[in-house]
Amino acid sequence: MVEPISVSYKGVRLWEIPPNGQGITALIALNILDEMDLKGMEHNSPQYLHHLIEAFRLSFTDALQYCADPEKANVPIEELLSKRYAAKRRQLIKSDRSMPDCSHGDPADDGDTVYFSIVDEEGNACSYICSNYQMFGTGLVPDGCGFTLQNRGHGFSKDPNHLNVVAPNKRPFHTIIPAMVTDDKTGELLASYGVMGAFMQPQGHVQVLLNMVEFGMDPQRALDAPRIRVQVTQDGCLDVARVEDGIPEEAIKELQVMGHDVFGPIKGHHRWMYQFGRGHVITVGNWWDKWEGRLKPETGTRVLWAGSDPRGDGIAMAQI
Repeated sequence: MVEPISVSYKGVRLWEIPPNGQGITALIALNILDEMDLKGMEHNSPQYLHHLIEAFRLSFTDALQYCADPEKANVPIEELLSKRYAAKRRQLIKSDRSMPDCSHGDPADDGDTVYFSIVDEEGNACSYICSNYQMFGTGLVPDGCGFTLQNRGHGFSKDPNHLNVVAPNKRPFHTIIPAMVTDDKTGELLASYGVMGAFMQPQGHVQVLLNMVEFGMDPQRALDAPRIRVQVTQDGCLDVARVEDGIPEEAIKELQVMGHDVFGPIKGHHRWMYQFGRGHVITVGNWWDKWEGRLKPETGTRVLWAGSDPRGDGIAMAQI
């Protein structure tokens, strides 16, 4: 068992698993986006997408530099998630152009994944994700068992000076991150959710949550909405953003004027190839309807709302 990590965002609190997973990437990005008037930018407008792209670039450069097994390395989780550090990183984002270079900060200075979510009648929730990594993982099947062992050792760095360098009895950086959202003041459960798709996972977590908090979308609409994906490899964050079908052509052109290397809109089966994620969401009540930073009496019901991503196999259903 591990202690989850979290940040607050406009009255909600997003919970992720800690390093050695990449959940901290979503939290860093959300912290950077805090204090921005995203609602005023309009959903999937060029300005909105520009700020998401830049926040993802910054968060991935930090996560790929500092995320490692905290039992074997000193991972500065508290510093990376501080509002002070987020403000410092936010200053690097320019509203009219993309950053020419994107490198990690210094916080100390100041296809093989399954996900499901369950909420019961008493309000208990489970956000669960599991992945073998790269098809059949290691390809090794323990004697007498019917499953293969995972291949997450691929997530280690071979750089001897890197915090995440491969070593005995050490956990590697990995990408599988289930999430929950709670009310920042009361701690009440607001949502149990997750988005599959390697490095798309933290980007999907942030975009789905923003769709609900900033734009009042219900769980299904929040999952249906077109997404962007900043391209990331184990070696770093690339200066390429892929956009899904549904993002206006005008928005793509304006992002390119800002200096972003944008590829898209990506349509049909190619959306799967370029992995815009597949997720599921359950919310407790319709708090996302005109969210104002707190639970309103009329949205504080225990009625469960659910959505399942049309980009993959899945279903939202109730047990009667």
